[in-house]
Amino acid sequence: MTKSDFYYDLPEELIAQTPIEPRDASRLLVYNRKTREITDKHFYEITEYLRSGDVLVINNTRVLPARIMGIKISTGAVIEFLLHKRIDLTTWEVLCKPAKRAPVGTVIKFSDELEATVIKEGEEGLRIVRFDFQGVFEDILRKIGEMPLPHYIHTKLSDSERYQTVYSKTEGSSAAPTAGLHFTPALIDKIKAMGVEVAEVLLHVGLGTFRPVKAENISEHVMHSEYYEMSEEAAQRINAAKKEGRRVIAVGTTSVRILESAADVKGHVNPVKGYTNIFIYPPYEFKAVDALITNFHLPESTLIMLVSAFCGREETLGFYEYAVKNKYRFFSFGDACLLL
Repeated sequence: MTKSDFYYDLPEELIAQTPIEPRDASRLLVYNRKTREITDKHFYEITEYLRSGDVLVINNTRVLPARIMGIKISTGAVIEFLLHKRIDLTTWEVLCKPAKRAPVGTVIKFSDELEATVIKEGEEGLRIVRFDFQGVFEDILRKIGEMPLPHYIHTKLSDSERYQTVYSKTEGSSAAPTAGLHFTPALIDKIKAMGVEVAEVLLHVGLGTFRPVKAENISEHVMHSEYYEMSEEAAQRINAAKKEGRRVIAVGTTSVRILESAADVKGHVNPVKGYTNIFIYPPYEFKAVDALITNFHLPESTLIMLVSAFCGREETLGFYEYAVKNKYRFFSFGDACLLL
């Protein structure tokens, strides 16, 4: 398949610039893959489609304030880092802008407590850097860092917690698992009270979220690897559900990537920690996922390709066209889909 097979027209005014309040007041497009029926709902009505015994798989990663601005000591030039992947205690892979001003040996000062030295150059603006800091690195980031909002969001976020899920725990992501942004604590309590189980997994969202597909032949696209964990407890919950014919519902494409990376060909999920660069596009046989909650994704992105693998390409473009006509809000702060 080609990249252009996943293109659709989107008016710019449908790109959500701010999160809706309350979180679960966003709209919900429900799509039935068997009947191809579309139903318009609100997210708080998702309980109408859940049932006792379902397992809801959520990604509990927490977004780092990963965008930091510094000064190149030798020239005074402004340099921006977007933290991508931690290599060890002091070494990170970062996306650097403008990269041409940061060759190996460049020293950048971010604050009185934090400096970085470029130790290796990578492709497409990536750099390996060594940080020198006084105190706790994460505490310094919270003081000087900004939330790494996607490039298409131009409105400043007044409350940084709105780019975190209410169940976020483990810091390490460069972007939010945005399907989870619609849940409130009260909605999660209501879902659990119905007898729905919740399995927590972890995937630190990396720069792949920001990377466009450049190859026209999509099979030539290379995904960045992302760290993930499938715990023993989560694996047991998911495997018990699969064995008993209960549904496994992934919250977000990141949860799909975790489930499909951890599952064997028979759909048995193994407890594992490591890195995945799984790229899911049509045709793909899903091993562990029965239903999916997700947002609306960018044209020609790896994420709309994943959804197309789950629902079918023409079917996906069909309900996306419906969403555009009915003025759903798109992307990170936009509305949601429930794909059954």
